[in-house]
Amino acid sequence: MEDAIDWLRNRPFYEGQIAEQRRLPAREPTYRDIDLAPRMADALAKDGIDRLYRHQADAIEAVRDGDDVALATETASGKSLAYTVPAFEAAMDHGGRTLYVGPQNALIADQEESLSELAHGLGFGSGVSVGSYTGRLSRSEKRDVRDREPTVLLSNPDMLHYALLPYAGRLWDWFFSSLEYVVIDEIHSYRGVFGSQVAMTMRRLARTCERFGSSPRFVCCSATINNPVEHVASVTGRDPDGITLVDEDASGRGPRDWVLWNPPEYDDNWQERGSGRRKSSHTESKRLFCDLVTAGEQTLAFTRARQTAEQYATDSASDLRDRGERDLAGRVGAYQAALNDDRRREIEADLHAGDLRGVWSTSALELGVDVGGLDAVILDGYPGTRMSAFQRAGRAGRGDDPALVVMVGGEDQLDQYLMNNPADFFEAPPEDAICDPENAQLLPGHVACAADESWLSPDDERFFGETFPGVVGDLTDEGTLERRETADGIRWTHAGSSSPQQSVSLRTVGDREVDLIDSSRSETVASLGFGDALRDAHPGAIYHQQGRTYEVTALDLDRDVAELQSSWADYYTQPLTEKDIVVNEDLAERELSARPDVPVRLADVTVTERITGFVRKDAKTGESLGESTLDLPETTLRTKALYFPVPADIESEMRAIGARDGDDAGAEAATDGSGEATGGEAATGGGAGAPGGEYAFNGGIHAAEHGIISLFPFHLLCDRADVGGISTPYHPHTDAPAVFVYDGYPGGVGLTRRGHERVEELMARTARLIDGCDCEGGCPACVQSPHCGNANDPLAKAPAVRLLEALTGTESGR
Repeated sequence: MEDAIDWLRNRPFYEGQIAEQRRLPAREPTYRDIDLAPRMADALAKDGIDRLYRHQADAIEAVRDGDDVALATETASGKSLAYTVPAFEAAMDHGGRTLYVGPQNALIADQEESLSELAHGLGFGSGVSVGSYTGRLSRSEKRDVRDREPTVLLSNPDMLHYALLPYAGRLWDWFFSSLEYVVIDEIHSYRGVFGSQVAMTMRRLARTCERFGSSPRFVCCSATINNPVEHVASVTGRDPDGITLVDEDASGRGPRDWVLWNPPEYDDNWQERGSGRRKSSHTESKRLFCDLVTAGEQTLAFTRARQTAEQYATDSASDLRDRGERDLAGRVGAYQAALNDDRRREIEADLHAGDLRGVWSTSALELGVDVGGLDAVILDGYPGTRMSAFQRAGRAGRGDDPALVVMVGGEDQLDQYLMNNPADFFEAPPEDAICDPENAQLLPGHVACAADESWLSPDDERFFGETFPGVVGDLTDEGTLERRETADGIRWTHAGSSSPQQSVSLRTVGDREVDLIDSSRSETVASLGFGDALRDAHPGAIYHQQGRTYEVTALDLDRDVAELQSSWADYYTQPLTEKDIVVNEDLAERELSARPDVPVRLADVTVTERITGFVRKDAKTGESLGESTLDLPETTLRTKALYFPVPADIESEMRAIGARDGDDAGAEAATDGSGEATGGEAATGGGAGAPGGEYAFNGGIHAAEHGIISLFPFHLLCDRADVGGISTPYHPHTDAPAVFVYDGYPGGVGLTRRGHERVEELMARTARLIDGCDCEGGCPACVQSPHCGNANDPLAKAPAVRLLEALTGTESGR
């Protein structure tokens, strides 16, 4: 839209919310000639494609040359042609087959439709056929797909794990024996536990292909990430030296105006002034949405939850009716993954045609579903990663028309850090995608699956890594595998009669779950892992699900059931925890450039946590309404952690800050351990010093730990709750105060390993985050954490900044 910034500043509710504005200039497309099969060229021409972008042609040529390809370009840059052309050429020439793996069924359905239309355009007798194989198909529909033997099969990792690999020899030999390409779309989404599980599944796929004499090449499509080749190699198990990177986007686009919109601080309540609290990002986003739709701009607003998307669509339609825009009110909708296929297709078609003028969506429309180009995109809160922010922004822009993107900041640390440091949002390197294909907790399950799919031999170490022999030995000792001596050497087969694949879920870790049951309806409303249930479904907890509020009345761990009843509670609950961390083995060490005497180590650790009680907090003010005690079993987590000691000279400086400021009000508040959602933290008691010094020191290391955790997602594709921490004024392993930050999943999924590599950058940014906040004692925008197991006490900002600046040799500049 013309003069977008001036238009925003003239909104009736504008109070200086624009924290940053940038115009990304238009980009002219660049093309490259490439030879195509006549049928393919004609079919593309029918779709209006008579030239290929340079990045499309480069990727196709790399595949033709026998390389694997990592294609990392923007949304709507035509990545699909990079694999469609080679896949269809192989099918037309000699019946070669392609496996397409997508993370979501909606994306798979979209790709099936577009590929089927292109295949139809090839004309009769092309030899190209397309089919999808997902869990939504009935048994007869699945059989029909197998009977048709399509040359391009679209599926998801779960079906590969549960349905294709276990039955490769009985139902899918025709497919694996002629498999030439494996396409992994949106490969950046395969990270953390899910990514680690998928990576192990891909090793099993490689074994199966080898068994049937095929050696497919991989074409992997990604959003812009910092480590595309490394990540593709981690997920697929392919040699990184054989992966060609194509990451220069040659597609065209119009100018794009970016606006970082920070809701104003509360100023109508004296208790909120200086607290760092801000008005709702949701209210700001809904106002902008209605203004843009009223102005004639087709607008897509992204929010986090399915229920929220539905509610905000309803609210926006109501607001438009109040403005007298009844026609527009009927042209607003919600899009989320729980909708059925027909409804999603209807919304996508209406967006394409321009009949829908505004849509509220979850991340379901972030991926490659084709909805055309829109006039404006609103991000209701930072989506967690810059990669996602730019993916979603890519939905705006039709041809060379200008587009507007408004990111509305939320209250938490990362949102506010970016609002105050916009250069980091626009100019810092993108995040790393991380997974661990050799996770010691997950690998045994996949080795058992592999043995069920075809016998194992010592040679399989090349698929599963150097820990493979030990894993096989353990599985044999426990009776899962059976060892056999054959003429060809030692072999292992799966010993059980049940399917090991059914006991391995790709999307979770751990097999113990607690069902949450609505007592009034005797209906299960959710299921939580055991550790999550102890934290979130203990007796007295307030639990939110699908827009409803419940109170947990009982937790029966013998039956793994929590009983819930509806509640109108105007407060929320936060668990209190005690935690301990034991270093089992130091794995790596690095020195800080400014303080080479302070080692930062990566270690194998065991974290023990016990929920000791919970605090009730007013939903509006966050003030404590009282505490209750709990008697729950402790949990243990063996994982990876980075940690560093606090040297005596810096400790003295931190304590001196407390003495100088007279900060002795909370000197007794430091208590034994506590916890972040999948981890935890708290400064633990002890230590001597001047008045206020103890609180300043304990609160300083606690605040620094919170801040470091909150900025992990700035560097890595993860969520803050994926990482936990413990800060303590004394730890026996370091014989000194120490701060630990650990991976919140069994065995670790590579997060703290990469954090260890980038720790100085992480510390320096954390210092800027904390020092850049105008609040006095710590707030959600800097050091308070919604997951803190010690109720965010003690926290001390100035000592935390001093610690981090001293370790990195930086100054905040304030």
